[in-house]
Amino acid sequence: MVGVTGTLVLAGTPIGDTADAPPRLAAELERADVVAAEDTRRLRRLTQALGVHTQGRVVSYFEGNESARTPELVEALEGGARVLLVTDAGMPSVSDPGYRLVAACVEKDIKVTAVPGPSAVLTALALSGLPVDRFCFEGFLPRKAGERLGRLREVEGERRTLVYFEAPHRLDDTLAAMAEVFGAERRAAVCRELTKTYEEVKRGPLKDLAAWAAEGVRGEITVVVEGAPQTGPAELDAEELVRRVQIREEAGERRKEAIAAVATETGLPKREVFDAVVAAKNAARQSPADGKGLS
Repeated sequence: MVGVTGTLVLAGTPIGDTADAPPRLAAELERADVVAAEDTRRLRRLTQALGVHTQGRVVSYFEGNESARTPELVEALEGGARVLLVTDAGMPSVSDPGYRLVAACVEKDIKVTAVPGPSAVLTALALSGLPVDRFCFEGFLPRKAGERLGRLREVEGERRTLVYFEAPHRLDDTLAAMAEVFGAERRAAVCRELTKTYEEVKRGPLKDLAAWAAEGVRGEITVVVEGAPQTGPAELDAEELVRRVQIREEAGERRKEAIAAVATETGLPKREVFDAVVAAKNAARQSPADGKGLS
């Protein structure tokens, strides 16, 4: 029928225990015309554990071929195919392949649906013991130390609980950087091997967690960090306001937007933040030899 396209199904897969697989996953695996998997070997192990057989074509879809394979999958969808996308663990698109395909489908007005499933983000958040009413997911931090510190400084004043993914061999460096930027006493939780045999949740101040991780940690890691404490306006001087604006500008925000954001997070009038920025700019112009600040 003219105008009828297929359906893209994003399917959540277990983050550890295969018994956590959503009931619909087995049915979708057998029903799909095409199964796009981040790792076809892990898909094979999953189907064996679930006792199902894929009837459709199985193709790999991972970070290295995501851009090239997306048009192929869109073409199949435009031809009426039901395409099932699964990643190694958790929900596709969440720090995993999938975003490009979903965006392409939205652009082509192709139906996208999901089979909800386990999530390392939500599981770690729930187990952390930290506030869960408001949170933000930051994914993986950059591997290079300088870039990692820069990314952390972008959210230094964030009052919502922060959730990160991290590789075990970088965990100690990441926790040490967090302690440096957020404060050594900021509470956090390191969630390791969630839902698996050796599941472990280590809670405590960032300085203590960094020391623990320095001894070596294995497994898949999710880090949950307490948000920044409420800072009263009286505790912030002009230099601190300027510093926060600079951090946001270096992250790509326009100055006007950065000033508005700093005003919101500090509870100060925008005019007060603006005046601090202007004063710093003028001071830098008057002392070009050693002046530091906004240009």
